[in-house]
Amino acid sequence: MDFSLTAEQQSIRDSITKLCAKYDADYWLRRDDEGGFPDDFVADLAAGGWLGIAMPPEYGGSGLGVTEAALMMQAIAQSGAGFSGASAVHINLFGPNPIVVHGTEEQKRRLLPPLIQGKDRTCFGVTEPNAGLNTAAIETRAERDNKGWVAHGRKLWTSTAQSANKILLLARTTPRDKCRKSTDGLSLFYTDLDRRYVEVREIHKMGRKAVDSNAVFIDGLPIPDEDLLGEEGRGFYYLLDGLNPERVLVAAEAVGLGRAALQRATAYAKERVVFGRPIGQNQAIQHPLAQSWAELEAANLMVFKAAALYDSGQPCGAEANAAKYLAAEAGYHACERAVLTHGGMGYAKEFHVERYFREILVARIAPVSREMILNYLGERVLGLPKSY
Repeated sequence: MDFSLTAEQQSIRDSITKLCAKYDADYWLRRDDEGGFPDDFVADLAAGGWLGIAMPPEYGGSGLGVTEAALMMQAIAQSGAGFSGASAVHINLFGPNPIVVHGTEEQKRRLLPPLIQGKDRTCFGVTEPNAGLNTAAIETRAERDNKGWVAHGRKLWTSTAQSANKILLLARTTPRDKCRKSTDGLSLFYTDLDRRYVEVREIHKMGRKAVDSNAVFIDGLPIPDEDLLGEEGRGFYYLLDGLNPERVLVAAEAVGLGRAALQRATAYAKERVVFGRPIGQNQAIQHPLAQSWAELEAANLMVFKAAALYDSGQPCGAEANAAKYLAAEAGYHACERAVLTHGGMGYAKEFHVERYFREILVARIAPVSREMILNYLGERVLGLPKSY
């Protein structure tokens, strides 16, 4: 069993780290203070072809796997960009997956190259205020007319919708009471986010100010037939194709951010002298940091086990969910300990760890809660009765 990176994988990590060095901690501090999407950062990634790292080469991508995408996203987060940097490109890596798997050849040639080149920016229209994690309960609907479809509804926590020109939209096309299963009758569309029919309101939130989150109100959005992905009514199942890769990427990012926090905490513990000795000499400081290193390394192994399983076409639901759970917890502990190691200065923005602490909460909450992951593992792995 070989845990080492291939030469190509190491090159990916090194190249991304070098690119991210241009965007230092002060850059991300400004983005956190002022907001504003990191367009220049994303443009550099697009220019290097990185947005298509896991997309098929015939459409302009690199044709690599989730393993390489996870290495890329981890390097971005670990550079100090955290979730401000990772979330700016995250959806480009997993969001187009239903197009790749279920799109027609015409759709792939029309839709994928602009995403890979950074000309299109998409957002993910799934979550709703009255549904939460119960995706089958969404109320947004798309009804047929003589030109295609017309959509009405609301979406919540839709990232990058302030500047996106495209939306991956899940809508009910058959009433729930007319479906055999509650997850039937949902269709997936990839279409224009036409502002004449869509209102986007930004949600002011705890962290990650650079990447907007929004409430989206859809009133009569026209959708042409050619923007329906796959079969009508199968959209929920198409989304499942992207869930495991997304969990792997979020987990890789959480490990990366945890490592960034640990590096800053360790450096401060070596330099900060109190009572005539560096605080890192005290076991009350040293042991929690050592524990975080061990937790992050263990979570990282599960991240890349899940990625390897996915890339080899094997089942990986348990591993992908476990990776997301373990990495989010390990990252959270590392970020918390970084703040506490800095003491009062950990509360000061200029030391950056308070931003890391705010951002790591994203990984604990999204795209699925810790509790739902434990439900999944209890039911699917341990064979326990369904609890919800």
